[in-house]
Amino acid sequence: MPPPQAGTSTSQKILRGGGVMLALATFLLALRWINNTGLLRRALDWIQELGPWGPVAFVVIYVAAVIAFLPAVILTVGGGFIFGLAWGSVYVLLAATIAGNATFLIARHLARDWIARRFEAQPRFKALDDAVAREGWKIVALVRLAPVFPFGFTSYAFGLTRLPLWEYFLANFTMIPGTVMYVYFGAVARDLTDKIATPPWIKWTIGAITVVVVLYVTRFAKRALAQKVS
Repeated sequence: MPPPQAGTSTSQKILRGGGVMLALATFLLALRWINNTGLLRRALDWIQELGPWGPVAFVVIYVAAVIAFLPAVILTVGGGFIFGLAWGSVYVLLAATIAGNATFLIARHLARDWIARRFEAQPRFKALDDAVAREGWKIVALVRLAPVFPFGFTSYAFGLTRLPLWEYFLANFTMIPGTVMYVYFGAVARDLTDKIATPPWIKWTIGAITVVVVLYVTRFAKRALAQKVS
């Protein structure tokens, strides 16, 4: 029996590795397509025309997208493309914080029964709910460090638990490393589009360090989360 288990474990690792590479390749191709079609450029032009209301419009769109269960990662990368790394990180983190707390409160007070009916049949929610009951805010921190679940899904799910709002709010700040990494990808895409004269080695060095650190933290968090949720 041990040999088959070892073989199965190796096969699972290979499949997971292949899945990660495929997902990354798909993500990069999607970014390239978006850049080539000029969608982000048009969004940039539109938001710039709004002047000081541009960041407000971005935050509102981001919050609305998360509430509607739309993927936040596209907007996170877009924030870096539109505003650059520094301000993009600020606006994305502000929007994600508002969206995360809004969905949490919606699930807890405004649409609890409806959301509970949607989630109760999902094994992922049951595992997450049990883990939060045992570990509390630590699960929120691990989920934000290792985004195994979609942001909107987990935000609604945490609202259905007994976790206090203030613990949820503070634990959400562990999403900063991963968020900054995705914003950085968008900022680099903007630099390449605008042909900004930043030495390439600086951009790639910063990017490599950021990715390595975030991937290491994510891998550690995934292992810890798997132990807590299992």
